[in-house]
This record gives sequence, structure tokens and C-alpha cells, in this order.
Amino acid sequence: MEEEIENDAKTILIVDDEQPIRDILVYNLRKEGYNTIEANDGLTAVDIALEKKPDLILLDIMLPKLDGLSVCKRIKNSLNVPILMLTAKDGEIDKILGLELGADDYITKPFSVRELVARVKANLRKVEAVSNSINIEVKKEEKKKESKIKVGDLELDLDKFEVKVRGEIIDLTLREFEVLKFLASQPEQVVTRETLLEKVWGYEYYGDIRTVDVTVRRIREKIEKDTSAPKILVTKRGVGYYIATK
Repeated sequence: MEEEIENDAKTILIVDDEQPIRDILVYNLRKEGYNTIEANDGLTAVDIALEKKPDLILLDIMLPKLDGLSVCKRIKNSLNVPILMLTAKDGEIDKILGLELGADDYITKPFSVRELVARVKANLRKVEAVSNSINIEVKKEEKKKESKIKVGDLELDLDKFEVKVRGEIIDLTLREFEVLKFLASQPEQVVTRETLLEKVWGYEYYGDIRTVDVTVRRIREKIEKDTSAPKILVTKRGVGYYIATK
């Protein structure tokens, strides 16, 4: 089911096969000023996401026709849209798999509507903040043509949202790009997982530091020659992570 869209509001795609849950989410998100579109199965969700390009997706794990994890993977292959997974109460494996496949966040059922709305706002705020900060940085450095960060083998193009390692373009999600950008902007500076969660994910109270660990592991699989002995994104045991200059 789709409802009329207001052009100036953010649009959220709600994917769940349970009508009562969709109704609750639609009601509360519209009350917060968001537009909503809906899908009740995985295949429809992929089609709608690619056609409508929503600003954020709420995605249930258990779906008919195509499960939520597969939906997440397919959408992330084409769109850099924040995806918030809705997982079962004890779905620890679902959470980790969702993050591995590129999900930006997760919340467990049964969930507090207040918490879910807070997560939606935080993820949308972060995307907007990153976009704004990059635009500001590019404008500031326009004359000097310094819209890039280069540390050792790692190079970030802030204008193109592009990452290269040893000259090879690496395909990262927006969240992965944000993590690398935050760390690369202060090379050799150790950053705690709590700080990354606050600065990159944008919330302090609902976050789980394991989210940071999973994202870092996913980044390493893409940029490191040997993930067991990382040379670019390094762990300072018991403290946090940093980008090495050599």
C-alpha cells in the first residue's frame, strides 16, 4: 500500500508482513512528519526501494518470498540508503548477519515505538550531517582542491564519496565511509568504540558497541590484505581503533 507523498518530507519504506505492525509504524512516523510507503514481502520491497529510493528503510527479517537479509543485500548493492533491521527478540545471529550485509542499525521486537522513532531520527540526521559536513569541507577547500584525505595507502575523495586503497577503488557503504573518514581525518589518533558510535552513528543511549566492531570488521575485509594483521585500520587493544600512517 502506498500513500500520497509530500515532496518536502523524508520518505520511509516500511517492510513487514504483519499489517498491524505496519499500521502502528505508519501512524507514528506520519505523526513525526515523515512520508511512508509500505511493502509486505521481500520481492516487493526490493522493487519499491529501487523505484522510489526512500530516505530510510525499516526492514523486518522474517518476510515471505525473500527474507530480510537477502533484501538488505540486494538493496545495498544498488542504493546507499540507511537500513534499520527489525529482528526477533533473541535474534542475535540476525543482528550480526544484518550488519555484515550492510544494515546500518537494528532494533529488536517487541520494540518501543519511541525508541524506534529515535533511531530513525538519528540515522536520518547522521546522513544529512555527513552530507552537509562534506559539502562545507569541499566549499572551504575548493580553491586548494583539497577535497581528499590521504593517509598511507588509503585515499578518500570526500566529493565523490570514494575510497581507494593502493589506487584501487573500494566499494563501501555510506556508514563504512563515515567510519573511515572520521578515523582518517585524525590519523594515528586512537578513537574509542563509544566515540565512534556517538560521532558516526549519532546516538548515545540506544547504541551497541558491537555494531562498531562488526562495521570495522567489514571494512577490513575490503581494505586489508590480511585481516588477521591489519596495516591500515588498526586496533589498539582495550582502547579503540586508529588509521596507521605507515
